[in-house]
Amino acid sequence: MTLVDLALYNVERPVKHSSCPTFVVLLSLATMMCTAPEAGRQPDWTARRQRMVAEQMRDRDIRDPRVLGALERVPRHRFVPEDVRDQAYTDSPLPIGHGQTISQPYIVAFMTEALDVQPDHKVLEIGTGSGYQAAVLGELAGEVYTMEIVEPLAEGASKTLASLGYKNVHVRAGNGYAGWPEQAPFDRIMVTAAPEEVPPALVEQLKMNGVMAIPVGDLVQELRIMRRTPSGMETIRTLPVRFVPMTGKKGLNDG
Repeated sequence: MTLVDLALYNVERPVKHSSCPTFVVLLSLATMMCTAPEAGRQPDWTARRQRMVAEQMRDRDIRDPRVLGALERVPRHRFVPEDVRDQAYTDSPLPIGHGQTISQPYIVAFMTEALDVQPDHKVLEIGTGSGYQAAVLGELAGEVYTMEIVEPLAEGASKTLASLGYKNVHVRAGNGYAGWPEQAPFDRIMVTAAPEEVPPALVEQLKMNGVMAIPVGDLVQELRIMRRTPSGMETIRTLPVRFVPMTGKKGLNDG
């Protein structure tokens, strides 16, 4: 349950080549020689992941070394469908089925850094999706509890996370508006789908001085980084975003 990309993409411009036939033949031969050895090879996922972190995070404004390290370790290609796996490390969201997406890597990094997750923290995530964000949180937190309203996605994420050895990440299929009360309170809460307003149950389940990252709004949305204080929820910073809507409010008692 994740972000609809807002990034601007580079438009490829046509390259003018010489009309000389010899040039065309030599160019074709060179292309064949360069691409032929790649046939049948597995992509170098580690190199792609390192390039993603360098270009999409370090070259922008992500500075926390623990967050950068987590993003270098988590195999994002394992959390996307086979037909888009080759695009796993591009700077864009990708479809994961059931009308949902996996967030743009930069947004994952931004939200994770904003939460300042520590090794002793208990974290609640609403909107598991494919499980990628939960895995990143699992690299940083003591325990992660993640909820997904689309049951097939919850099952798939649970299997992927288990296969990668994330024993500290716990997945539940259920209504995120209700949160996970039996595991509350949480040091941090991350929501990866947009409600029209902050769900009261999530505020109640956040520890005093705990931090929440949540996109809020309908047609116009903003990502709010909020801290719970004795006087209420304090907004620390915001970012304009476009997430898929958070569903399930009408069936709150079923969650």
